[in-house]
Amino acid sequence: MEGFPQFLPILGFFIFLLISSYKRSKRNNTIKSVKLAPEPSGALPLIGHLHFLRAQSPVAKILGKIADDYGPAYTLRLGSRQALVVSSWQMAKDCFNTNDKNFATRPNMAISQHILYNEAGFAMAPYGPYWREIRKLVTSELFTSQRLEKHKNIRNSEINSFVNNLFFLSTVKNGNQTSTVDMSKWFEHVTFNITLRNLVGKRFFNWCRSEGVDEDSHVSEAIKKALYLSGVFVASDFFPNLEWMDIGGHLKAMKEVTEEIDIFIEKWLKEHIEKKKENDGGKDGEDFMDVMLSTLSKDDEMFGHRRETIIKATIMTLMLTGTESTALTLTWALSLLLNNPHVLRVAQEELDIHVGREKWVEESDIKNLRYLQAIVKETLRMYPPGPLAGPHEAIEDCNIGGYHVSKGTRLIVNVWKLQHDPQVWSDPHDFRPERFLEQHLDKNYHGQNYEYIPFSSGRRMCPAITFAFQVVHLTLSRLLQGFHLSTPMGKPVDMSEGLGIALPKVKPLEVIITPRLPPKLYDQYL
Repeated sequence: MEGFPQFLPILGFFIFLLISSYKRSKRNNTIKSVKLAPEPSGALPLIGHLHFLRAQSPVAKILGKIADDYGPAYTLRLGSRQALVVSSWQMAKDCFNTNDKNFATRPNMAISQHILYNEAGFAMAPYGPYWREIRKLVTSELFTSQRLEKHKNIRNSEINSFVNNLFFLSTVKNGNQTSTVDMSKWFEHVTFNITLRNLVGKRFFNWCRSEGVDEDSHVSEAIKKALYLSGVFVASDFFPNLEWMDIGGHLKAMKEVTEEIDIFIEKWLKEHIEKKKENDGGKDGEDFMDVMLSTLSKDDEMFGHRRETIIKATIMTLMLTGTESTALTLTWALSLLLNNPHVLRVAQEELDIHVGREKWVEESDIKNLRYLQAIVKETLRMYPPGPLAGPHEAIEDCNIGGYHVSKGTRLIVNVWKLQHDPQVWSDPHDFRPERFLEQHLDKNYHGQNYEYIPFSSGRRMCPAITFAFQVVHLTLSRLLQGFHLSTPMGKPVDMSEGLGIALPKVKPLEVIITPRLPPKLYDQYL
């Protein structure tokens, strides 16, 4: 008997195989009479089509190639889970319009449990009253036009510091050559500072000339790790009965990184509680954590979550979703501009015409910079921050594009594929901002033009669209206005994409920058 424990995983595996086979047989007998979306050949016993997703390519592109063979809607068997993959705007409209409420919930996944405090993080919370209350609070207190205007000074001061830092770096010489700047890193810095100042009144990257950061700054590395773990394939997401085995050790890693970040959030929370006591509940200078403390009473418990848990889960959610995606959009935008210098030149000429070279571009100028707006739109078409829309799950049986979809089916909307559809977008792999000034002038990013949904659509679409656009437009316009930009030795930027669910840029974006405005304009930021 002493060797018996080592056989437990094998025994559990075979029991799970028998249960899965029985459930699949029962399901097939039940739905024989209805029309189902096609299923790619090559599924393996137990794991189904999971092995398709192991190829050396971003998942959105893998799924896009399958759509070329099987059409705009097909099913995948992912372990014990059934998934519907849609890749056309017509199918997306059917999901996010006709069947929006039915797909408004999230599946129970490892990230929900182990990173977002047992489904307390609203982005992955099930559809229902708790999700509605927290999303309403987040939207009204962070992302309304009034709130965005109130926090305008934060965006301005951080982007001013960003310009100051770049100006200093542009004067540093490496021999006779101007030093290169890793713009990927500095985009991360500015977006992280803006996000954290809005949420908890903290700034972690001091824009000092030594590039030093304060003692707490490594929280950003923990957040990067959490983001990475949010995108890995966790075995228990597809084989729930095998969660206890923690195949690959991802659950352990999630718990560890969450504990690390939680130490910081707990510290900030205590500081805010003490500050509120000292100010006797005053509202001057409130950040979002202050707002949550004022809104949620001390003894509040909402649907099984304590006040402190709700606050920490909400801050965690906003940190994870509000920094990396914005920095990535800026990185891809600049990469595309450097590889298309004629577009970069036109954008700078537009800035010279509408703003000039004697003052800095402001948020109020953005509405006149139509070409700059088109550049951002085209970047988001080619490199959407969520190439696969966030996971959805069918609450009840429904019909999508004439196909029967069973309750519990997971929905995967391939945003990257539908935004590269040649029937909608001519030469879809070419960077052409002009398309948003011509045939696609009417396309916007609010989720109602289903050919273009970089922030998804429906009830669960991103609530921070306007905030993200303000940060991206102002940061990019100040950068283009203030500096000549080129690559080392004039080489094209390597556009290689990383693996996984997102579309990260593999190699850092190294850029040579030199000032293009009068020195006095940079002096005001020193």
